[in-house]
Amino acid sequence: MTATQEHTAEIRRRLGSIAVALRAKDLDALREVYAADVVSFDVEPPLQHVGIDAKLRNWVRVFDTFATVDYELRDLTLTVDDRVAFGHAFGRLSGTLADGTAVPGMWVRGTFGLRRDGDRWVIAHDQVSVPLDVRTGAGITDLEP
Repeated sequence: MTATQEHTAEIRRRLGSIAVALRAKDLDALREVYAADVVSFDVEPPLQHVGIDAKLRNWVRVFDTFATVDYELRDLTLTVDDRVAFGHAFGRLSGTLADGTAVPGMWVRGTFGLRRDGDRWVIAHDQVSVPLDVRTGAGITDLEP
């Protein structure tokens, strides 16, 4: 296996660990995935979340909203070298609310920028978006990959 293939496999495992951490509601495991200075363009305001604590506050809101959480990443494509990588995929966060209501979630577009930090890969930037109806300004949330 080449170094690039090894890095790609490691990054796939790293991004896959997000789903495991979300299902377990494990903030410490999520902290390990992101760079301390991560910049996140998430679906929730504000326009950007800067730093690991800001990023983790987004996940705390998810944990406060859902009794159970699930996350799926589909069609991940990566471009990798020895120090940096970027990728894109479709993601869906779903779960069950405290009152038992099942929330199927919506598919979003995710983009990841990663960098090598010592012996591990961390997400330095992520962006989540939904397509937009430019006439109405409304997000289109019923599309599937």
